[in-house]
Amino acid sequence: MWRSCLRLRDAGRRLLNRPRGSFTASEGSGPSPSTPARAYAPPAERKRFYQNVSIAQGEGGFEINLDHRKLRTPGAKIFTVPSEALAVAVATEWDSQQDTIRPYTMHLTTLCNTALDNPTQRDKDQLIRAAVKFLDTDTICYRVEEPEALAELQRREWDPVAEWAERRYSVEIGSSTSILGPSIPARTREVLASHLASYSMWALQGIEFVVTQLKSIVLTLSLLDRHLTVEQAVLLSRLEEEYQIQKWGSIEWAHDYERQELRARTAAGTLFVHLCSESTTVKHKLLQASG
Repeated sequence: MWRSCLRLRDAGRRLLNRPRGSFTASEGSGPSPSTPARAYAPPAERKRFYQNVSIAQGEGGFEINLDHRKLRTPGAKIFTVPSEALAVAVATEWDSQQDTIRPYTMHLTTLCNTALDNPTQRDKDQLIRAAVKFLDTDTICYRVEEPEALAELQRREWDPVAEWAERRYSVEIGSSTSILGPSIPARTREVLASHLASYSMWALQGIEFVVTQLKSIVLTLSLLDRHLTVEQAVLLSRLEEEYQIQKWGSIEWAHDYERQELRARTAAGTLFVHLCSESTTVKHKLLQASG
């Protein structure tokens, strides 16, 4: 409970003190060379400076235009995405901004920036290894022995998901109450790595993002396979927190904010993965600002 309170306190501080950084518009500058390599954090709010948002097909994919200016990444690359459906989704994020642009609500844009600039400079194999490594600390593999009510809740809610994954991929996952975690067979890692290799580099960026949100590759794969909904996956990833909330009560606004943010990020990451390979033609390319 104490650990959960500390996490919520920190979440509240982050809400009140949002990071300031470069803006991801066409005139935005890139990250400081002295900044350690990492995924981009959303920059500060600013006044909306454009009227219309549109998409256009370029040489490498689909581009986003803010009025007559091409959107660029923090690394100054032209913002180009691999599918028209993803371009429309990103354009919708920009078009839905009101008088003030709130980049921290634009998760698809942030994911595209990360995929385009690759600030961590990782290749496909490294992304796959990073995702598979979550098996060592996967949320649904770590169990408690007490209190018994929580242990029973974990068995009732997590076991069916683990069993589904074992059947789906013909692997062994298991669980443990040891602080060392479960012993994951090498074959399980190999099978899941082989499955992830079937995804594109862009999709893998989204997969790792969702895995990081849920702290679970098992829940992520269940979500991508449509075995779970976003709502179900988020609740399962927060099972201990939800148990503590039911027992001790919630911290006003903080728990709700944390839960809603996790839902938004998880939903965006899942949509990103699916849209990266979406080839359906979208007829309406021009999105005009409301009002």
